[in-house]
Amino acid sequence: MDFLKNQPILARNGLRRPVADMSITQDDKALLELYREPASREKGFTLIVKKYQERLYWHVRRMVIDHEDANDVLQNMFIKVWNNLDHFREDSQLYTWLYRIATNESLSFLEQQKRKSSVSLSDVENGLSNKLVADKHFDPNKLEWKLQQAILQLPEKQRAVFHLRYYDEMPYEEMSRVLDTSEGALKASYHHAVKKIEEYVKTH
Repeated sequence: MDFLKNQPILARNGLRRPVADMSITQDDKALLELYREPASREKGFTLIVKKYQERLYWHVRRMVIDHEDANDVLQNMFIKVWNNLDHFREDSQLYTWLYRIATNESLSFLEQQKRKSSVSLSDVENGLSNKLVADKHFDPNKLEWKLQQAILQLPEKQRAVFHLRYYDEMPYEEMSRVLDTSEGALKASYHHAVKKIEEYVKTH
């Protein structure tokens, strides 16, 4: 755990950004009220997108690696949000609901890539790794990039768990709503992910 605690935050040109304060929920209720009024529906939706699109972009980007793929996934995600926001009953925080859709869209995209190419999961992961290496800022000698490569060795859902906890610092209670998994299972998954990552970094 100490290894991860001491890791710096990558700048915008990497796959990390400064962690947002995920407790910020001010104005969400007002934005939803704007959306639900026919006269201000588009304005309300635009403001919701503006508020959350950057943190959601980086969440998706860490999953799919490629910038263009991340934009495509994010666009599809916001189409689903537009079509389903009327059904959001506020039994969870808005960002939790948005993260759940973004995570599911990311996992669906990766699954589609696997089916489309008729390749194994390991081949998909190799493809993501190749995209990471192709980044013009990639430096295999820097520890933060080794960390990124290590993360790509994790199964897709475990990567999602790691991203939400490590990068977004999301509480396990919220993660359980995003991933529809018990808090105990998420804690175990994150613990195993950390062990795998630390072992990879030590041996590469």
